[in-house]
Amino acid sequence: MPVPNILTVVQARMGSSRLPGKVLLPLAGQPLLVRMVERVQRSRLAGTVVVATTTEAADDAVAACCAAHGLACFRGDALDLLDRHYQAARQYRADVVLKIPSDCPLIDPAVIDQVLGVYLENPDQYDFVSNLHPATFPDGNDVEIMRFKALETAWHEARRPLEREHTTPYFWENPDRFRLANVGWATGQDFSMSHRWTIDYPEDYEFIKAVYEALHPSKPAFGLDDILSLLEKRPDITQLNAHLAGVNWYRNHLDELKTVDSSQTKQLSSSPTSP
Repeated sequence: MPVPNILTVVQARMGSSRLPGKVLLPLAGQPLLVRMVERVQRSRLAGTVVVATTTEAADDAVAACCAAHGLACFRGDALDLLDRHYQAARQYRADVVLKIPSDCPLIDPAVIDQVLGVYLENPDQYDFVSNLHPATFPDGNDVEIMRFKALETAWHEARRPLEREHTTPYFWENPDRFRLANVGWATGQDFSMSHRWTIDYPEDYEFIKAVYEALHPSKPAFGLDDILSLLEKRPDITQLNAHLAGVNWYRNHLDELKTVDSSQTKQLSSSPTSP
């Protein structure tokens, strides 16, 4: 069986109402986006890694960052992420597309390989494989894999704004249309609502920066287990964004989603500090 052409898409843009320009914030001497792509590129199976930004003028800065650091960059629609992924896949002639958001700068490449490994064991068996339905890994290890033909189907058929904006809901909201699989954390634990390693607020940046400052100098390729060990020794780091654990985009669409309920998200318990 021929090896499929795998494209890993890291979606990134400057626009963020809560933390503007977060993808280019400094992290261990480089832009956060560069540090994240470094981690994704350590995956053995990720194939071609491309940053997918928008055609808006504000995202010229993202494209310039990619050019300066030798990262592949694709520019597409600002709000229709489904179209952005589909057009990038067409340009790179991908057979398989991975979606990884740029707000996951602590993603473990071993997790990427684990989820991809399940898909590649029998690539004719699945249309969509992720580790998010249900989620069990610490938030910020998001991996979603789409067969190109399934992505093309979703691109043609998805109509609701949330399906276009968030790229993948059309898959997991229509289990009768697609062959789905989920990869859980092998430990059997569920840290998805208790451990927040993603970046959306200033407190998240402080958390991620503290993790990098503690681990990166001695072990640039630190992974999930290293972070967990650090947090056991340094609960002060955990507390930097603990009040945001479990907060995700689902909370704004519970009345629209059939396969997600209130146990998989939470509202803000207090107002985060303004940037």
